[in-house]
Order: sequence, then structure tokens, then C-alpha cells
Amino acid sequence: MKKKATKTAKPKKTVKKKAAVSKPRKKSGLAQMNYAVSPELEAIIGVKKATRPQIVKLLWVYIKKNKCQDTKNKRMINPDSKLSEVIGSRPVDMLKLATFLNKHIKK
Repeated sequence: MKKKATKTAKPKKTVKKKAAVSKPRKKSGLAQMNYAVSPELEAIIGVKKATRPQIVKLLWVYIKKNKCQDTKNKRMINPDSKLSEVIGSRPVDMLKLATFLNKHIKK
């Protein structure tokens, strides 16, 4: 009987990849700009000038501190007397906050 010839697998060559040099990301211009805040919004967040991300962060601190979030639907914000001067008296979806903030933020 003849033996069948079996193919032997050649070992694969491993190619070493060069480690990518990570560069620090540049912030966009919008995140670095300081905006003047209206007096109504200043009463809520407590600062006269801030960057847009800082304004949103401070607004959320106020919302959570004063329990303005709806208990059943966390996406809805029920404004109190101070917050109603900025976003109106009706409950607002959290994703719509930016549209109300535009009126109270000036370059």
C-alpha cells in the first residue's frame, strides 16, 4: 500500500505592527469658547460666563438637585419657578434643552 502524501502547513510569518503614537486630541472651537449667560440662566447655574458643556453640566446639577426630573419618565424635565423662566412652564424632553439654551447664551 502506498501512503498518501500529506501537506504540512508552513508556519505563518508574524508581522509586528508599530505602536501608534497617540496624539492628544484638539478640542473643537465650540467647546473652548466662553459664552455670556442671560440673567435668568445665571440665577440657575451661578456663573456669568462659561463654555457650552459647562453650562449644560451646571444646568443638570440644578435639575437633579431640585428634583425637576419626572419620576416615571426620566427624559422629561418638570420645571420649577426658576427653571420655567429659561425653558417655559411646560414639561420638556431633555433632548430639547439645547434649543431653549440658545436663547440665553450669547457670544
